[in-house]
Amino acid sequence: MKAMVLSKQGSPLTLEELPCPSPSPGQILIRVKACAVCRTDLHVVDGDLKSPKLPLIPGHEVIGEVEALGEGVTHFRTGDRVGVPWLGHTCGTCTYCKNGQENLCDQAKFTGYTLDGGFADHMVADARYCFPIPDAYDDVAAAPLMCAGLVGYRAFRMVGEAEHIGLYGFGAAAHIITQVAVHMGRKVYAFTKEGDTHAQAFARSLGATWAGSSNEAPPHKLDAAILFAPVGALVPEALKHTDKGGTVVCAGIHMSDIPTIPYKNLWEERGIRSVANLTREDGEQFLKIAPTVPVKTSTHTYALKDANKALDDLRHGRFEGAAVLVMDS
Repeated sequence: MKAMVLSKQGSPLTLEELPCPSPSPGQILIRVKACAVCRTDLHVVDGDLKSPKLPLIPGHEVIGEVEALGEGVTHFRTGDRVGVPWLGHTCGTCTYCKNGQENLCDQAKFTGYTLDGGFADHMVADARYCFPIPDAYDDVAAAPLMCAGLVGYRAFRMVGEAEHIGLYGFGAAAHIITQVAVHMGRKVYAFTKEGDTHAQAFARSLGATWAGSSNEAPPHKLDAAILFAPVGALVPEALKHTDKGGTVVCAGIHMSDIPTIPYKNLWEERGIRSVANLTREDGEQFLKIAPTVPVKTSTHTYALKDANKALDDLRHGRFEGAAVLVMDS
């Protein structure tokens, strides 16, 4: 099989020909059709997230077709279309798993980080952590739903019934969650890098009430804010614009350090929360909701061999929406 392989963090991926894996008990073999490129992939490749499995095949927003079933797999059949997310395995027995917090499991394994992922034309995955994909989406359109959608949706759930919601960093996740929020009658305020008028126009085209730079004040106090940009300095900035009792949600798996926060900006029962991974329940809920909105993903396709270019374009913000690797047929 062909795969883009990370041998050393901080180095480019290399295209390699590898033996096709066989599914172990409980696993499925997937012929990968498309895999979106996530900012977390950048954090793994660039070394912001430490101790990945090496060598590693990155990629955790995978859409493909089941080619073979491992022993004991009964809820998928060959030919089924499936999605593979970031969360790839949990122990199922710890306190977190038993309490519906499998995303916090100490023994969790993650696709494209501690497990080989979807920057390849084949992969194996634990069948319990794969999702059936709604027919409303083709392979490319569905790929960003597997992380930008799922983790974005988990962050959105954390704001509860907030009406006025700020989104800092208008990339793959924000462009999906804006559509969900607007569909539910919420008001979205999109914050971008200073001068990024293209992203601001993109946000308004998706129904955002307002769009401006992250150093600007929105026209209305926020009930909550979600930070998709991995910039710790935005936390105190978001708190300044969040109303009493509001919440600032940090949605990334990696973020630069948060600077000193004046207590007056945190006082009056404002809160700060982080999002860690996702649960299968998040995935099941979101994949039911997405077609009803309907969520439409903005995508930019690359060949598998061009994964380094896709990563670099993401690194430098050269597109709106999500990059998606498309495998050779």
